[in-house]
Amino acid sequence: MALMLNNARCIDPQVGLDEVCDVLIRDGKIVEVGHGLKMEKGVERDLSGKVLVPGLVDMHVHLREPGYEQKEDIASGTRAAAHGGFTAVCAMPNTDPVIDNAVGVEYVKARANEVGKCRVIVSGSCTKGLEGQILSEMGDMHAHGVRAFTDDGHGIQDAGMMRRVMDYASQFDCVVMPHCQDDSLVGEGQVNEGVASTRLGMLGWPAEGEELEISRDIALCRLTGCPIHIQHVTTARGLDLVRQAKAEGLPVTCEVTPHHLFLTEDDIDDTYPTALKVNPPLRTSDDAVALVAGIVDGTVDAIACDHAPHTDWEKDREFELAPFGMIGLDTSLGLVLTKLVSTGIIGYDKLVEVMAVNPRAILRQEAVKLEAGSVADLTVFDPEEAWTVSRAGFQSKAGNSGFIGCALTGKATDVYVGGYATLEDGVIVE
Repeated sequence: MALMLNNARCIDPQVGLDEVCDVLIRDGKIVEVGHGLKMEKGVERDLSGKVLVPGLVDMHVHLREPGYEQKEDIASGTRAAAHGGFTAVCAMPNTDPVIDNAVGVEYVKARANEVGKCRVIVSGSCTKGLEGQILSEMGDMHAHGVRAFTDDGHGIQDAGMMRRVMDYASQFDCVVMPHCQDDSLVGEGQVNEGVASTRLGMLGWPAEGEELEISRDIALCRLTGCPIHIQHVTTARGLDLVRQAKAEGLPVTCEVTPHHLFLTEDDIDDTYPTALKVNPPLRTSDDAVALVAGIVDGTVDAIACDHAPHTDWEKDREFELAPFGMIGLDTSLGLVLTKLVSTGIIGYDKLVEVMAVNPRAILRQEAVKLEAGSVADLTVFDPEEAWTVSRAGFQSKAGNSGFIGCALTGKATDVYVGGYATLEDGVIVE
């Protein structure tokens, strides 16, 4: 099939492109990017006033299938991804059963091929059952396409076990993505330890419970040479540890989430909103400012939403009993456009780097560029479209968003995966 996308502002820092032009696509690949392009036969779309970039990738998403389909499944989760402008997501392995062997990997891949509205990159667990005791079948999963390993949701408590994980992963040039949490410090913590925990009368979750494991895993990276990607960094000191590791030349990358960028512990008021109960917890305003600065200076490699859907009845309980997590696929791009791009903190080039280019590189995926020969995974958004976040507007099964009621400017309108539309004029293509 031939497709011509006309008159969009095409932006790709990888090839030094930022201008209004046309993109010709045939058989899932970009054939030509230029001006006044002609096509004998095919579909033409006029994208005047819109921005076209390499397809966005969210590298930290919980699709919940298999085992927790009441919260989300691959069909609904990838619909939310496409609706939010994403052409690919990396699915976390903390399902039931855990994705700790090739059978689980192939199940997720098969379901994604059958019902997915975007590409699904499968990550495997580091340890069997996420128990931190025995290596998962990492070699077999690698043979079936896995390039990233994580026990997300669980910090691997034993340093010797984490070393074995890194030693093994480094044989395959895979990345290990640690969830940095020292359980002996975090305990039953619910919110950031300090002002928030005191004000709310709740058990605190100290920043050191995250920072100690960041420091440990960087040291193990130095020891093993294994690339690591620190998930959802939330504190200024944690980010400084990553910054120092990068300056040392270690293969360390990191991500931050929109909710840790744009919400803080101060947003948890005396109504105890469980949508704001996340892991790690919302931190201080100073931490949020530091995370934004980390995006600007390049310390932060990726923005990933840690999409964590739960049922209404699970979240509609006392704060201590509600599960951790917030959804984010439908809102991530709009938040970044509104809070960072429209305010002049970052430009479109940086958005493309942290939401498209770097996630692919970290996950060992093929690069997507706005040039001839590249796969046609593309995201188109209207930078001027104003909208308000609402539960009715979500494609996810879940509604546990901390941004409901937030007024945003900028929204995905079209998504192409391999040259085929999965979102067109803001509507999922069936």
